[in-house]
Amino acid sequence: MRNLIILFARAPLRGLVKTRLAKHFGADVALRLHQAFVLDVAARAAACLPIELHTDVATDAWPELRCPRRLQRPGELGVRMHAALEEALARGWERVAIVGTDAPDLPASHIVSLFDQDADVCLGPAEDGGFWGVACRRVSAGMFEAVEWSSPRTLEATVAACGRSALSVVLAPSWADVDEPADLLRLAARPSLALHGATAKLLRELNLQGS
Repeated sequence: MRNLIILFARAPLRGLVKTRLAKHFGADVALRLHQAFVLDVAARAAACLPIELHTDVATDAWPELRCPRRLQRPGELGVRMHAALEEALARGWERVAIVGTDAPDLPASHIVSLFDQDADVCLGPAEDGGFWGVACRRVSAGMFEAVEWSSPRTLEATVAACGRSALSVVLAPSWADVDEPADLLRLAARPSLALHGATAKLLRELNLQGS
């Protein structure tokens, strides 16, 4: 089966990425964390399936990533995700996933699980009420309609919108995004980061790992 993973990421612009972390750690550290997060999610995803990097604005950042790049369509997040999914399916991919870059230790097995379900849509729940990824074999223009983003009800609203659009939905395993300072400290304590990865290297440099 021809499956594709699309990484959705903001271009690494100081002051515009990981803003909640920036309030505590500073804009420069937040920028470096964002860059590291994207590299680590990309490495895990690319080990599973072909990937593309879709950014909000054009950027030559992450030259290490030797994969196709595309610009996200303008509009709110639901519009951009629907467009990316629809266009990739139209290009001949049988199932397409969008994976966010807020969880640098997201297990590869979780990413693969998005493609192992017999449903039109598979959502990977995030512990904050959103979702870390979504995979589709079929889409609908209303699948993200009336969804409030960055809300404790984002996942619930997306499931409801897909249901109204006559799309079957299942859930993949849950994982935690890293948005707040407490999330970063919890991430630093996880054994999954102990051996390798751009995020682990940066956390050690910042004297955060193991704290």
